[in-house]
Amino acid sequence: MAPRNNGNIKIVAGNSNRTLAEAISGYLEVPMTKAVVRRFADMEIFVEIEENVRGRDVFVVQSTSFPANDHLMELLIIIDALKRASARRITATIPYFGYARQDRKPGPRTPISAKLVANLITHAGADRVLTLDLHAGQIQGFFDIPTDNLYASPVMVRDIKERKFKNVTVVSPDVGGVVRARGLAKRIDAPLAIIDKRRERPNESEVMNVIGEVAGQTCILVDDIIDSGGTIVNAAEALLEKGATEVYAYITHGVLSGGAVSRITSSKMKELVITDSIQPTDAVKAAGNIRVLPIAPLLGEAIARTSSEESVSSLFY
Repeated sequence: MAPRNNGNIKIVAGNSNRTLAEAISGYLEVPMTKAVVRRFADMEIFVEIEENVRGRDVFVVQSTSFPANDHLMELLIIIDALKRASARRITATIPYFGYARQDRKPGPRTPISAKLVANLITHAGADRVLTLDLHAGQIQGFFDIPTDNLYASPVMVRDIKERKFKNVTVVSPDVGGVVRARGLAKRIDAPLAIIDKRRERPNESEVMNVIGEVAGQTCILVDDIIDSGGTIVNAAEALLEKGATEVYAYITHGVLSGGAVSRITSSKMKELVITDSIQPTDAVKAAGNIRVLPIAPLLGEAIARTSSEESVSSLFY
């Protein structure tokens, strides 16, 4: 769909993923709003919006990726600056929402950090939130302001269909991701398989059982986040041991911390496909079996629809 600009939209970017913000700006044909986001000598964050935003519909593009705390603080201070500059509406556009994995209490005396971060963003002055593939859908309910959770699946489905894979089976790398994997499998009319991880005894390595028929199949692992890469690499090996011909992984958020990139490049996985919701590092760009899908058109269309009060959910049906 052609981009729309009603003259009201302003795009402000923090430092987490300026390349993505510029791509969204290009899609919408809206120039980036001039803003300074820098550090004092003691690393305190200073923000100054250098254009008039009074009465405007402002979208702050900022993933709370590594370093998560710095980028979260930038987001909060930018929102505060815009609020004090009389912006009509401020939408925190967070392609990757950090702290999302801390969405419940896994044990006594532990925080629910996703709820805390939602409160911080709300109290900073955001009027609504636009995000992508939340780790857990219930995080939408942690916000007391309207929150749109977009899905990268249309972008991934388009890419999978263009690749024209043969004998495809979609695989969830764990039981918790079955709903996400089933949704993609339905879109490409493919069967579903599940990896069941379990540790039989303390101090013994995990056993990976494959539920479903994968022999002779091109397996596509689907998940929302890849961090250390261990789970995906182990899942790929388990699938190949069960007779899969090739294994690909389509994952929205490439956190890829520590030695994850080298783990992926040295694995038996054919290719890892991620989006640019997190700014790809030089190591990711140089990796031979990691490919990045642009997410700017999806986010740009959602921003255009939000600003013109059109349906966002219809993007996915």
